[in-house]
Amino acid sequence: MFKRLSLLLVGLSLATACTAGGADPAAAAAPYTDGQQYVATTTPARLDPKNGKVEVVEVFSYACIHCAHYEPKVEELQKQLPKGVVFHAVPAAFNDAWLPFAQAYYAAKKLGALPSTHAALFKAIHEEHYPLNTLDELGDWYAQHGVDKAKFLAAAKSTETRDQILADTKLLQGWGIDGTPTIVVDGKYRSAQIKDFDELNGLTKFLVDRELKGGK
Repeated sequence: MFKRLSLLLVGLSLATACTAGGADPAAAAAPYTDGQQYVATTTPARLDPKNGKVEVVEVFSYACIHCAHYEPKVEELQKQLPKGVVFHAVPAAFNDAWLPFAQAYYAAKKLGALPSTHAALFKAIHEEHYPLNTLDELGDWYAQHGVDKAKFLAAAKSTETRDQILADTKLLQGWGIDGTPTIVVDGKYRSAQIKDFDELNGLTKFLVDRELKGGK
């Protein structure tokens, strides 16, 4: 379902097949199967190790049409997560073409513009087909949404943003991320062979509930 892309620092492939679980009692008790709908991360690590809450991370890109389609569903997911759970979004810079979108995300976050621009940028790219491929073009778009272009470009090109994207890339490699959108729970498990976004949300809530119960 999801597009194959190359990671900025290492090649990755996206698994898209969906397999159905058997009708045995174990499958009935656990609707999602390790090795099918989800897998353990290659190197378990939390995005924010200092926060004791169960952590849900969406790995996405504004350039990914599947992420655009998932956006309404991930908004639903955030509202459905119980107390004791924290949600984060991490923009993937899988290649040079995706890098400006990761820079734009962190610039908008720094400038407090994410709430008003996050979903709108998906729409501009994938529904309205704005030519938004460079930081300069993105700067013009953000300026139309009340963001000072000079401040946007300065934040997007800052050392802080560069270092964050490099740290993200290392973390995604450690998680074994192979496409977007991918959900990672507590740095331990990531979504794998998912047939649709409802299943992705259901899997996330299943893993969250298990982590809240101590991983059982």
